[in-house]
Amino acid sequence: MKKLLTAAALTLALSPLSNAATVADVEIPDALEASTGSELMLNGAGVRSKWFIDVYIGGLYLPEAKQSANEIVKADEPMAIKLHMISSMVTSEKMVNATMEGFQNATNGDTSPIKTEIDQFMGAFEEEILENDVFDLVYVPGKGVEVYKNEELLDTVGGGMAFKEALFGIWLSDNPAQESLKKAMLGES
Repeated sequence: MKKLLTAAALTLALSPLSNAATVADVEIPDALEASTGSELMLNGAGVRSKWFIDVYIGGLYLPEAKQSANEIVKADEPMAIKLHMISSMVTSEKMVNATMEGFQNATNGDTSPIKTEIDQFMGAFEEEILENDVFDLVYVPGKGVEVYKNEELLDTVGGGMAFKEALFGIWLSDNPAQESLKKAMLGES
């Protein structure tokens, strides 16, 4: 019974609060409710492409609209990134490699201070990744980053602001995963 209640609570915690935006024919919720009870609004969303293949849709959720990437990365407030896989070409190995590259870029090549947290976070990609899988990376101040796959809580990664800044920096740093996706997440396109 406890597992059933926990599953129901998690479903409600990540459920859309309003209508959806459409990006690359995929509906992305306009708002999410974080497990803290905070309402997070879609700041922007776009497509991550690699070698002419659309890989996933990335959406950024914030308490209020912001367009300063640095301010978002440094903010100690609830926020989330939603990754909706839209390609069957994404594998666990490819996701781990791309994410590690993102951490390297976001930390200017020095991931050593957050190595333990990165290793823990990478566990979210151990299971096979399928087209239409959805990952929610929800930062909860004072707790860490809750990692969900298809609305199921996989892990909570602590590490404080250093890990949170590096994680969100994958998409929002000066060397992001993809510049056009960064602009879309910031609501600039």
